[in-house]
Parts: sequence; structure tokens; C-alpha cells
Amino acid sequence: MNGEHVNEEHVNGEPDNLALVHLLRAVTVEFGLRQTDFAARNGMHPTDVRALICLLDAARADEPATAGLLGARLGLNSAGTTAVIDRLERLGHVARVRDDHDRRRILLRVEPAAIRLGREFFGPLIDDMLQVLDGFDPAERETVRRFLTATHAVFAPEPRP
Repeated sequence: MNGEHVNEEHVNGEPDNLALVHLLRAVTVEFGLRQTDFAARNGMHPTDVRALICLLDAARADEPATAGLLGARLGLNSAGTTAVIDRLERLGHVARVRDDHDRRRILLRVEPAAIRLGREFFGPLIDDMLQVLDGFDPAERETVRRFLTATHAVFAPEPRP
């Protein structure tokens, strides 16, 4: 069968699963365009926005946000990571703070003003997405979660530091 599905549904002339992949790609492209727009409006590089997202994700997961963690997640070398952190610090979006548990270690913290800036721009989009999800029952949301989790594993197969 060479990987083809015999009884696969078709959408717009292409296999349903491939149509879903293309739809996911379209969503990620649109999200990337919004990130680029946010960066441009706020004097940032698109990598700076990705860095802020990484730092916010680390905070949500209760992970210590170090320069090393940020560099690994962004795929940057030490010099590139330092440049991003320096830019974000100059803009007042990130602060370097000493770790309370290990005073030798420097952690990165997203400043409240940067969080507010992000909420002002992305908040309406997030609210609309939450409204869309409210139209799904718990089983459907679990299916979406399983799909997105498995898809994320395809793109990020290595465990994060």
C-alpha cells in the first residue's frame, strides 16, 4: 500500500489527514505573522518574541529560566543568546535576577510590563480561541490535546532541558 490509506476521506481533493496537516500549517503561519507584527510594533526582533514565549512557558512550568535553557530552546549559541537577552533587558521586557536558592546562578524573569504588552496584543486572539474551544465538549478537547501534543513531539522530539 506504500503508506496510502485505502478508505481515507477527502477534503478539497486531498486526503483528509493531509488537509489537517495543511490546516495546522496555515494556523502556524498566521500565528507567526502575528508574532512578527507584535515584534515590529514593539521594536523587537521575531526571535525576541520567541524568547519571551520560552521564558513565559518556563515560568508556567516552574522551570528555572537560565540563559542556557533559553539558548537551547531557541537553538542559539551563547553569543546569540546573550544578544537576545541584552536586547530584551534594554527594552525593559526581561530582568536578570539572582537565584534565591543558588546565588551564583542568574535567572531570567519577564517583567510585568512585557506581560501586559503581550496581553494587550494577543489577548483578544486568545479570548477568541478560548471561545472556539468552549464550543467543544470535553472529549473533543481531549482529542485536540492529544493531536497537538503528539504533533509537538514530532517537531520537538528531544526532551527539553
